[in-house]
Amino acid sequence: MIKLRFSNIYYRKIFIMTPKFPESDSFDGLGIAPKLLEILDNLKFVTPTPIQKQSIPAAIEGRDLMGIAQTGTGKTLAFGIPMIQKLATQKGQKGLVILPTRELALQVNESLMKLGRTIGLKTAVLIGGESISRQMRAVRQNPHIIIATPGRLIDHLEQRSVNLNNVGVLVLDEADHMLDMGFAPQINKILQSVPANRQTMLFSATMPQEIVSIATKYMKLPLRVEVAPSGTVARRVTQELFFVTKESKLQLLEKILSDYRGSVLVFSRTKFAAKKIARVVRNMGHASAEIHSNRSLNQRLEALSGFKLGKYRVLVATDIAARGIDVSGIELVINYDLPENPEDYVHRIGRTGRANHEGHAISFATPDQSWDVKSIEKLIKIKLPVSNLPQLPEKRAMPKRETIPHEVPSRDFKRHDRKPQSFSRNRKNRSPQGRRFFHGSYRSRRSF
Repeated sequence: MIKLRFSNIYYRKIFIMTPKFPESDSFDGLGIAPKLLEILDNLKFVTPTPIQKQSIPAAIEGRDLMGIAQTGTGKTLAFGIPMIQKLATQKGQKGLVILPTRELALQVNESLMKLGRTIGLKTAVLIGGESISRQMRAVRQNPHIIIATPGRLIDHLEQRSVNLNNVGVLVLDEADHMLDMGFAPQINKILQSVPANRQTMLFSATMPQEIVSIATKYMKLPLRVEVAPSGTVARRVTQELFFVTKESKLQLLEKILSDYRGSVLVFSRTKFAAKKIARVVRNMGHASAEIHSNRSLNQRLEALSGFKLGKYRVLVATDIAARGIDVSGIELVINYDLPENPEDYVHRIGRTGRANHEGHAISFATPDQSWDVKSIEKLIKIKLPVSNLPQLPEKRAMPKRETIPHEVPSRDFKRHDRKPQSFSRNRKNRSPQGRRFFHGSYRSRRSF
């Protein structure tokens, strides 16, 4: 049993308590069951990250938890290990993990299955873009953990295909991003559907007021585990800023892609810009794919899988993937467009420099975005180093959208082979002259 040192701070009707750092540099001594320790050894997980070191002992004791840490610091194991251990000892209870994006839900499911597959863990992933009937079959198999996005989980609740009355452990992962995406009403509805007597864990990289409100209303004296101040960027990521005109962004992107040889993740603000950038990058000679809300789930999974395997060197994405990409070894992140929210900057550049790798982040800002740059610097408490523009290549013409030529039907048939023209059955549209050509389309005379 680990001893905790608490500092009681009265904040919005809750006591936020900070546990003491365990002294161990391994997973031993954190209260983890021997079978799970054996699984961690087989998976080559030797040293816990700071968020894991502080969260796991308190979560195993059954305490409510608010974890604040940079992206890419191993938060999935921080809540996954205690959840699996509790569900294995308390029969009849289920776990519920709520996440903002489909990709993140699938990655969390993959991580949890690595831990629990050998001990018979069953999960159900409820996300948009997949057949709801297939998900219903997965729910009927009585899974131990349900992993869901808010919208699809609400769909199942309305159809009464999911019962949350036996949820014993609830996890809100990337809660700040869910609130940014407008999921707050759905999250409140879900929280009202789960039992009040439960363990709740909330993880986030930033701590907006909405999250504090959730902690106040739905959590019982949560322990606040903060391994880095809110908005802290990943330690092994270097940053760089270019002030560039909007018209020269593509030329600067071409120059940077020629200077770097590794995998590159490019973020744009809109899905239409992401599609355009991916098309231009392919025209530059680089294999690229795109991820945004206009792509189907299978297309997004194929793009992400191809990026991991090296099929695509460049992946262009909107903020929908700022927290849904867990790929080790991304050499460079490019903010082609600055994010609307400064917090998203932290998550974007956190896609590189993961798993003790070095990473670099380059941001493009137009001359009129100095205020946006200052907002980011205020959040991360670092002044972004501004670099001079290099010699840019000649402006590249935008490739035209590929079109498929249509076959023109043969016109060599005789006039008597044509089908005779008939009058409309509707009296109001009858016309003895039939239909005539007007401004490129056929219309009846009465429609003029």
